[in-house]
Amino acid sequence: MVQGTKIAVGATIGLLAGVGLAVGVARLSDTGHVAAQIPPMDTSEVPRAVPAAGQVALSFSPVVKTAAPAVVNIYTATVDRRPRSLNEEFIQRFFGGAPVQPRVSQSLGSGVIVGADGLIITNNHVVEGADQILVALADRREFKAKILFADPRLDLALLKVETEGAVLPVIRMADSDRVEVGDVTVAIGNPFGVGQTVTTGIVSAVARTGIGVSDWQFFIQTDAAINPGNSGGALLDAQGRLIGVPTAIFSRGGGSNGIGFAIPSKMVRVFLNAADKGKLVSGWIGVEGEALTADTAKQLGLDRPGGLLVTAVVPGSPGARAGIRVGDVLRSVDGKEVANGGQLRYSLATEGVGTTLNVQIWRDGAQRQVPVILAAPPENPPRSLTRIAARSILTGVTLANLSPAYAQELGAGLPEQGVVVVAIDGNAPAARFLRPGALIESVGGQPVKSVADAVRLAQAGALLVRFAVGEQRAECGVNNQGGLSCRT
Repeated sequence: MVQGTKIAVGATIGLLAGVGLAVGVARLSDTGHVAAQIPPMDTSEVPRAVPAAGQVALSFSPVVKTAAPAVVNIYTATVDRRPRSLNEEFIQRFFGGAPVQPRVSQSLGSGVIVGADGLIITNNHVVEGADQILVALADRREFKAKILFADPRLDLALLKVETEGAVLPVIRMADSDRVEVGDVTVAIGNPFGVGQTVTTGIVSAVARTGIGVSDWQFFIQTDAAINPGNSGGALLDAQGRLIGVPTAIFSRGGGSNGIGFAIPSKMVRVFLNAADKGKLVSGWIGVEGEALTADTAKQLGLDRPGGLLVTAVVPGSPGARAGIRVGDVLRSVDGKEVANGGQLRYSLATEGVGTTLNVQIWRDGAQRQVPVILAAPPENPPRSLTRIAARSILTGVTLANLSPAYAQELGAGLPEQGVVVVAIDGNAPAARFLRPGALIESVGGQPVKSVADAVRLAQAGALLVRFAVGEQRAECGVNNQGGLSCRT
């Protein structure tokens, strides 16, 4: 009986709960708010027709025939004469014998002819460190090549082949800033060394940053199949003009997953213009910032988090002279949206020193336009490269002062001030936890603002160092047992 009562009560509660739920749903539906906002279903018929004979015959063949002769295959060979092992080195040094046989590693890539007298653009990672470079044209002619100019920050290199008077076909370049998502793309390269190959797709994104390939991270993303060996080749528009140089793929297995990244042709042209000077110098405005968050945008009265919140302005810099202040939001540069530091660096890198840019800022709830004249980045303070010799936690570490010029030279998105690790001896204690590019924040518990500060504290025997790598910070030192320990 007791058991029966419990079941009856449960049924009653369930019934009441069901009634309550039904009433609740009915009340929500009575309001009509949801239904009123849903657009009506589109029931229009989709026109279907058999393609006409001319439409079926549409082809990218004319585009490929025009552009393909200007795309080359690049083969490199690197000789490694180092001993294969410590035992081999020991035997060679103390017992003589036959010299160590060098090992030759080979790699392949692609390139694009940009000068009729033998100038070829490719990725720096295709030819970096190569002892021999061989260029093969689409018509099977082969030339030995040498590197004229390279910039690892951009991952671009300029090669020269001796044509002995022959005129080579040259690629046409388009303005990559005019590329839009959905545009047709054609990629030509030498994937996996199988020979010149053509793939097609669309532009799937523009202004893609944070890929970790180059300092000025601003890539065209495409789903045209790009594989190892395509690097340095051509990404074309539907007219057969160069819009980018494929440089990286997103892949878990080493093959194409339909996500490839190309350096925009506008940056390629900037690189080519810098070749005669032997150095690429980007324009500088002396403004640093951080990407705007949704909460900060709301506080500033913006409807969306688009822009760069200014966190520092160098006194006397072009930005300071233009009236830009800490707390302003940089919205766009010459009409191009600035969403992060990478996009700002790209916008400045593609314009020459002395160029006037129209910068749109948000201040006190209103938009403003300010003209900014780009300047060459100053090296202030001097870099003062110094190897720490004093017995300390930094023994064998080479440090330097950062400045706008030196930060740009080193790349990797480094700040324009601070103390940076440039090199580390292989047997240095800090080699276990430091790496080049790390920023030294304190030594022996004392803040470090310059190389002179670090040297002084190291000479005092400091056994503790705090440093930052990107957004990560750590502190490492010698513990009571004489070993090294670190904490974040």
